[in-house]
Amino acid sequence: MLAAAAVCPHPPLIVPELAGAAAPELDELRSACRAAITGLRAADPDLLVVVGGADSTSRYDGGAAGTLRPWGADVTVGGGDPVLPLSLTIGRWLLEDHDVAAFQAVAFDAAPGDCLALGEDLVREGRVALLVMADGSARLTEKAPGYHDPAAQPYNEAIARAIADADVSALAHLDPAKADRLWVAGRAALQVLAGAAGQADVEGRLLADLAPYGVGYFVGLWR
Repeated sequence: MLAAAAVCPHPPLIVPELAGAAAPELDELRSACRAAITGLRAADPDLLVVVGGADSTSRYDGGAAGTLRPWGADVTVGGGDPVLPLSLTIGRWLLEDHDVAAFQAVAFDAAPGDCLALGEDLVREGRVALLVMADGSARLTEKAPGYHDPAAQPYNEAIARAIADADVSALAHLDPAKADRLWVAGRAALQVLAGAAGQADVEGRLLADLAPYGVGYFVGLWR
């Protein structure tokens, strides 16, 4: 069963070594992520699994490593050769030395049904907590990486509401084609969360909803 879940974003700039000068919104983002992870630990799960988008679906063991060298910071987390994609690397960094059972990458273009089934599979044994790494749209402003799309803000707001309300159905029905057009990197990971939650009675809290650099970043906690 799903004991708890946290949703956090995975921008490289959340790591201070990359952020440079102090940015109040990034400080707020880090603080909200710490609060969400504290909430995960308070649920006292049997297992903690990190889920995040990647080019392909793959599972890594809990000791897997990731690095931020491709993004300009000599920061490596975990042990061994760095194999984790960016989303899971940031997840490992946020968790610091907390024990992780596994890291689960899900393909950015995975079909919703496959994401839901993967989520169900992740919580079959014991009380499982998920740290879900999921960015919103990167087309919120003219300075955003994907430039501005007027449909981005409503879509981003709908995701924020779904996280705040623990609306499993809303996440399960996110349109992958629209998410792809609006550069929503977290669509697949959020649908894994929906599959893990299933019909459980879940309460949600939105801890942060920010958009520095024209990219939507959410932090939420489900219990």
